[in-house]
Amino acid sequence: MTQIFSTTVQGIGSEAATFAAEGMYVLFGDNAPAALADYCYTIVMNPTAADIEPGHSLILDGTRYPVTAVGSLVRKNLDGLGHITINFDGATEAALEGTLHVLGTAPELGVGSTIAIEG
Repeated sequence: MTQIFSTTVQGIGSEAATFAAEGMYVLFGDNAPAALADYCYTIVMNPTAADIEPGHSLILDGTRYPVTAVGSLVRKNLDGLGHITINFDGATEAALEGTLHVLGTAPELGVGSTIAIEG
């Protein structure tokens, strides 16, 4: 498999667990707007190497989750802002342009957790 994206969690907003409990992560680079920062997992900004597509794998701390749908702005937002929402609902159509949908149950992330996408 080819690595498309890789990053590390460098901070966790005080309310990030609220969304995680609902099966969603909100990722943002270190420039998250103040109104959103408390709900985000702050990540190291890294560029994507290719488009992200259904059938690829999201890898969180070594555990794979199949990508089931990709919003049309996921790559652009990751590259420009480090910002996407990861939704663990297994949807086959992206509900929002900046959402990456995967199949599985959201694990607990901590500072230093690794996030990667492989195709």
